Amino acid sequence: MIVCCTGVFAYNAAILVRWYIDSRNITEEAAEVEEIAEATEINGEGELVNPPAEDDVSDYWYYIKLPFMEVDLAELRKLNPDTVGFLSVAGTNINYPVVQTGDNKYYLTRTFKRQYNQAGWVFMDYRNHPGFTDQNTVIYGHGRLDTTMFGTLKNILSSAWVDNKDNYVIRYSSESENMLLQVFSVYTVPAESYYIQTRFGSSEYQGWLGAMIGRSQHTFGTTINAEDKVLTLSTCSNTEGERIVMHAKLIKKMRKT
Repeated sequence: MIVCCTGVFAYNAAILVRWYIDSRNITEEAAEVEEIAEATEINGEGELVNPPAEDDVSDYWYYIKLPFMEVDLAELRKLNPDTVGFLSVAGTNINYPVVQTGDNKYYLTRTFKRQYNQAGWVFMDYRNHPGFTDQNTVIYGHGRLDTTMFGTLKNILSSAWVDNKDNYVIRYSSESENMLLQVFSVYTVPAESYYIQTRFGSSEYQGWLGAMIGRSQHTFGTTINAEDKVLTLSTCSNTEGERIVMHAKLIKKMRKT
């Protein structure tokens, strides 16, 4: 019995030490990468994407006046050629380059520098085109307790986050465009494949959008239809088998010069 208990203790201690080392390493690397990225806010006319009617009373007309975020991905690509964009989510610590590879497994346990680490990195679904041409573009990250990666995505379920409407915008910088996206749904859901489906028939897509809006734990009042392009963010929650999910629609974009 003593030998068994000692073995269990040693195993758990090893896990904690490994978690601590991974946490320290990913925090240091994330700070280094953010400094290289040099994200800046810029104002620009840009192009409105599928705007609602002019008499629409949603906050769309407020959000399109907000500045874009621009990141020169060239330096990040030197460090990791898998880089496809840079993501910033208001009201969270999420300010990271997004990577993409040929599967959804590699970056579950690899950092931006492609070093082994259980913290992983923020990555785009391998099925998506990095230029946001799909109906639903999906980005994943681990819900880390140390708040790195998507560890603060859980903020979107708090009243403090919901009470500030300036949080309802996601900024994304791809290789060719800067984008603003307006949030329309946040919720938790048991792990499934439906919310991460990337392409649909036109009538199927409208049904999917309605289902995602219906799941939301907050009513955003965002106008949305089958002509919209959606970004989905997904992470694990503290409840085993559940996911925290955010959906936003593309509302404005600006070509990089």
